[in-house]
Amino acid sequence: MSTPFESLKRSLLQAIDHADGRAPQTHIHRPRPVDVKALRAKVDMTQEQFAACFGFSTATLRHWERGDRVPRGPALVLLNVIDHNPSAVIKALTA
Repeated sequence: MSTPFESLKRSLLQAIDHADGRAPQTHIHRPRPVDVKALRAKVDMTQEQFAACFGFSTATLRHWERGDRVPRGPALVLLNVIDHNPSAVIKALTA
C-alpha cells in the first residue's frame, strides 16, 4: 500500500513528464493563432453577427480584433475550427 506522500510524489512526477512531453502516449496540441478580423471577414459577418453566432461577447471580439487581447484555450480551438469549416460549426450550433 502506498503512503499519501508516495502517491503525491508519483502524481507530481507524472505531471512533470507530461509538461515536458515525455509521458507515454502524450500528444500536445497547440492551436495556431487566428487573425480574428480576417476570419470574420472570411465568413462575411459583422462583429455582432459573428459574436452572436459563435457565442462570443461583442466586447471580447473587439478586443481580439484590436489586438488588446488574444484568444486562448477553448476559444482559440473554436476559432481554428471555424476557420477550417465555418458551415460545419454553424450547422452544429443550430442543430
